[in-house]
Amino acid sequence: MISSAKKPDTLEMIQQLISTPSVSCVNPQIDQSNLPVINLLANWLNELGFQVEILSVSEGKANLIATLGSGTGGLILAGHTDTVPYDENRWLHEPFKLTEDNGKLYGLGTSDMKAFLALAIEAAISFAKNEYKQPLIILATSDEETTMAGAKALVDAGKPTARYAVIGEPTGMQPIRMHKGIMMEAVRISGLAGHSSNPAYGHNALEAMHQVIAELLKWRDELQQQYKNHLFEVPVPTMNLGHIHGGDNPNRICGACELHIDIRPLPGMDLHTLREELKARLQTVIPEHGFKLEVLPLFSGIPSMETSAESELVKAAEKLTGTPAGSVAFGTEAPYLTEMGIDTIVLGPGDIAQAHQPDEYLDIDRIEPTVDILKKLIHKFCIQS
Repeated sequence: MISSAKKPDTLEMIQQLISTPSVSCVNPQIDQSNLPVINLLANWLNELGFQVEILSVSEGKANLIATLGSGTGGLILAGHTDTVPYDENRWLHEPFKLTEDNGKLYGLGTSDMKAFLALAIEAAISFAKNEYKQPLIILATSDEETTMAGAKALVDAGKPTARYAVIGEPTGMQPIRMHKGIMMEAVRISGLAGHSSNPAYGHNALEAMHQVIAELLKWRDELQQQYKNHLFEVPVPTMNLGHIHGGDNPNRICGACELHIDIRPLPGMDLHTLREELKARLQTVIPEHGFKLEVLPLFSGIPSMETSAESELVKAAEKLTGTPAGSVAFGTEAPYLTEMGIDTIVLGPGDIAQAHQPDEYLDIDRIEPTVDILKKLIHKFCIQS
């Protein structure tokens, strides 16, 4: 075994990770660096004999790749280092202090998902360095909660390389081999404002948006007829009309209107293809004269993910958990790893119901079973191989 004297115990590691703020937010006034968390992990893993590489992503943001052993196969245990923002007034426990209460560990990032990184380290030190026949990689990323910049930087760099990966997002210890993608798009229509007493004075963007919404609902019905996957709780792609704003006064013709939509495509549905089809369809319902249509992504989107049910990793995780691999509707960094040819599942001790919530917590009784599962996966893919 690697000497555990070179690292804090598991709860102390979780405490230090939680007490090191690393909020990721599209608002630069709230956004924080993740470097203190990366450096904390790097110090522990250096002391434990890992080869540690810190990859800069942007100013104040970085990924960490820590490797034990070598070879062309191996296993990645991955987690993101950032958390969502928080409203301190809605927390009964301190967000940046690990608090044990009634069998639960409270703190921002306990469930989603800093604690997993501590559990991965705990599992790794169960084996001696010379036992590793294939590499074990502990991967920590930046900005998963906002731009996926950390995961995208890995694809651009073409590393790390391994055969299999486990991402410790909160799944209630159920292995997940599929998730939907996420697209959020803005539809903007510019018309011409004018006095409401005479429609000829302007071009009403709200009326044009009425035609757009009808076409969107028609397209949604067609997509749901064309694509189905009954392994998902909601077996069809979804489209939500989430926000609309237009005009400024009842006695003015509406000169501009904007709609925001959320689309959750199934595996096999390509984001770029969907965007092109969306633009083409909406262009057909906009009047030729007097209006301008723009369809713009609110963010770059997250692809869907699917790992084969026949993957050795999926089968191993199912056997260890006693639970069939399932699917979720939320997005993760998994599609970026699968893009690099790495069989990937999502499997973590937290619960998605706790993610992004005040008084986020992790059940203490999930810690030991999770470490045990990770140890057995390491043994199978790094020690036996």
